[in-house]
Amino acid sequence: MSDDTAVNSEATTPGRKRTFDWLNRRTHLYLALALLPWFLVYGVSSIFFSHPTWFEKAPPNTVLFERAYELDPIPADADLKPIGQKIQKDAGLEGHFNVFRGPNGSINLWTTTFMTSTQVTYDPKNHTLKAENSVFRFGSLLTRLHTRGGFENPGLLHQAWSIIVDVVQLAIILWVISGFIMWWKLRRHRTWGLLATAAGIVSFAIFMANL
Repeated sequence: MSDDTAVNSEATTPGRKRTFDWLNRRTHLYLALALLPWFLVYGVSSIFFSHPTWFEKAPPNTVLFERAYELDPIPADADLKPIGQKIQKDAGLEGHFNVFRGPNGSINLWTTTFMTSTQVTYDPKNHTLKAENSVFRFGSLLTRLHTRGGFENPGLLHQAWSIIVDVVQLAIILWVISGFIMWWKLRRHRTWGLLATAAGIVSFAIFMANL
């Protein structure tokens, strides 16, 4: 009896003892089904990262306000998180945000949900604060889903999302390991599997060494 036949017969024989192979195959199968929406989100959103010019240009943002605003001088090595919190509060906004320093010295703050995004820009040279709402785009929704994570933001839903992301990461690793075990059990396919694995490792190493 071949390896493939043995695998199929074990899966279909009534009352057969549940072995490690049976458990491994079921784990691989149901993890793939459970992870389906996550694979789709991360896979499809990667298209928007890699090929932004394929999709329509974003409509202009809606300006909420632009007014005079001034903070104390911000050192180049300053922690921008508390500064971003102050800017967000003064702008009358709340929720998850990312903050970074622009190339012209501006402090850029993004307050985001999965559906909306508001950009606040503090210009320390001209002492102005500007807030803009971006219009909803499906691609932006997917990229926000792709990049969202971290436990730095308070709130039950923020923490729950970060926990789910960690669980998904571990589940994907387990899914890969279970698939590797399934392949190794099929002796007739070991050579092709080794070639495929080697090709993946070599191509990955080349990119890591040269990019």
